[in-house]
Amino acid sequence: MDKFNLSDVLHQTSFYTNKALGQNFISDTNLLNAIVSDAGIEKEDTVVEIGTGAGTLTRIIADNAKKVYSFEVDRNLEKVLNITLSGYENIEVIFKDVLRMKDDALLEIIGDSNFKMLGNLPYYITTPLLLRFIESDFKVDSITIMVQEEVARRLIAKEGTEDYSSITLAVAMWGDATITRKVSRNMFFPAPNVDSAVVTIKRNDSKIEGYDRKKINKLVRSAFAMRRKTLANNLQSGYQITKEEAIARIERAGFDKNIRGEKLSLKDFLMLSEEF
Repeated sequence: MDKFNLSDVLHQTSFYTNKALGQNFISDTNLLNAIVSDAGIEKEDTVVEIGTGAGTLTRIIADNAKKVYSFEVDRNLEKVLNITLSGYENIEVIFKDVLRMKDDALLEIIGDSNFKMLGNLPYYITTPLLLRFIESDFKVDSITIMVQEEVARRLIAKEGTEDYSSITLAVAMWGDATITRKVSRNMFFPAPNVDSAVVTIKRNDSKIEGYDRKKINKLVRSAFAMRRKTLANNLQSGYQITKEEAIARIERAGFDKNIRGEKLSLKDFLMLSEEF
């Protein structure tokens, strides 16, 4: 892997980062290697990277994986990537937005085999991107993403805490999430206003085995529709039933009628789903 100076490449190609796209690049090789290590990338792995950026992480992934499909929305980075990814035969950069692609179009590119996903994600696409993959039939073995630290806390939060939300449960249904490392804002160029963290989610299909995923998703989303409302009020609206019926179902599942959705664990929601 040839070394290069990222600042020099950006200057040479007259590229300026786009704040609206949340472009913050990392060039520290030790950190990039650590992220790939966190993801458990091995020589026979196929990797889907979301957000090629300047290609610094892409290169390290390619050094450790069999094939890398890297998706990037900013076509202006093409000249940069022609330099930073030069000589790599196992990288395919696709200038498309995966959030706008249909499943069959995405599968046509990456194939129908298992893959691991990595990404350095801006705040505004973290939730929709995660849901795009964990609520699909894609054969994703694991997801390793770098996100703002507050978002990372939300992904691993425990019930009853301020950070606990519907995305926490969506992730918990899909697999086991851990924060593998925290990353100072000073490691990025340009430096963002907040620190980040790396979260790895390892798929665990046993979490909701025997349950209907769509049914659980509806229940969770209804429960968190209005955070200040009780579970009964939210389920009344979400299922178009009377409040009395919502309370009756909640109590039959063994919970207090005044409980709020954020107090229920995944196991609790699975119990409650038997009544819905």
